[in-house]
Amino acid sequence: MRKMMMGMAVIAAVAIAQPAAADTVSDWWEFANRATPSQGARGGLEGERALTRVALAMFEALNAIDRRYESYLGLPAGDPNASQDAATASAVYAVLLHHFPAKKAELDESYAIAMGAVSDSRAREAGRLIGAQAAAAVLARPLLDTTVAAPPYRPLTAPGQWVPTAQPSIDSSWATLRPWAAGNTAEALRPPPPPALNSARWAKDYEEVRRLGGRTSTERTAEQTLTARLRQGPDLAPSLRLIADLPGRRPVQNARMFALLQMAFDDSVAAMGVAKVHYDFWRPITAIRNGDQDGNDATRPDAAWVPLLGTPNFAEYPCGHCTVAASQAEVLKAESGARPAFGVRSISQTSPDAVVQVVASWDQWAQEVSDGRMYGGVHYRFSNEAGEQIGRRAALNVMGTLLRPLPAPPAR
Repeated sequence: MRKMMMGMAVIAAVAIAQPAAADTVSDWWEFANRATPSQGARGGLEGERALTRVALAMFEALNAIDRRYESYLGLPAGDPNASQDAATASAVYAVLLHHFPAKKAELDESYAIAMGAVSDSRAREAGRLIGAQAAAAVLARPLLDTTVAAPPYRPLTAPGQWVPTAQPSIDSSWATLRPWAAGNTAEALRPPPPPALNSARWAKDYEEVRRLGGRTSTERTAEQTLTARLRQGPDLAPSLRLIADLPGRRPVQNARMFALLQMAFDDSVAAMGVAKVHYDFWRPITAIRNGDQDGNDATRPDAAWVPLLGTPNFAEYPCGHCTVAASQAEVLKAESGARPAFGVRSISQTSPDAVVQVVASWDQWAQEVSDGRMYGGVHYRFSNEAGEQIGRRAALNVMGTLLRPLPAPPAR
């Protein structure tokens, strides 16, 4: 009940002005994030892209009213006098209801409050129709490629030898996700293989995470420990709100930002997941406890080594957090500059009581996320770099090919 009331209060607050204020989109975006179940409860692979569909539906609806960018789905221009508040609300409502029908009562009430706050009935109805049309177009685009084969994951083991029985949470089914940008296929974004186990690079990065990533490390500094803990669940909500509130920004511009951010996220994460399955590389806790088995005399085994952070239950290479941070940093550089005047401000989902953290640039923030994964003992440096490469390439391709600005109309 408390969550529902919070959502209703937010919707009531955002839907009063006419036309929409720029941060109306941010309010609906935050509402959608709260309304979306946690990872693992979203209804399979398609559910994992619910937030991207929300962002794209908002963009398509607002862009139909305030035509400034290329439509991703070919949505025609609509009534320029339609209510942007009503269009945004209708688009978000329809997408969330499609993905999470169990939340219908909560969504219905919030939607009713939002629509009731739009006093101009004609503009409200025009906005409702455009929002519904945008949501329908977004939901009609298939997210999965049914022609891609995704054989089940098979743990590698010797006949008769036990291995942990929990199946990884990233598996070959990720290969069936269609990229938003045509060039962001898993094959196009796949990094080169990890270093050979007999190489100097392998020994160097192995030793770095062994020394700095262990739970009882005496070489890791207090600041490095804090970086590992706070950057394992980074949340950029404070920065996104500040960008959205910059003077002169239009609602459609903010909707485009969220759409690009999510599309780059989806494409980079899907490529990262497929690469993990493809390479199936061992985690530091496995490698370091078996350092005498890799054929490299420069790696010292530590049979009792434990990482600072818990090791996720899927393959190591490439780093997922690093992939996401790099893709987000590239998109948000384009929105606010490499070094925004207000700094890059983030909070931590894993440490909700921590104060907002501020760094000077997007590159610094992404680098701290990568460093934190090594300090936490769950990734090697080369895996971080491979993830960063995927994220940057995916984001640049999304920004370079999707939702591009339309030519300015000729001066009269």
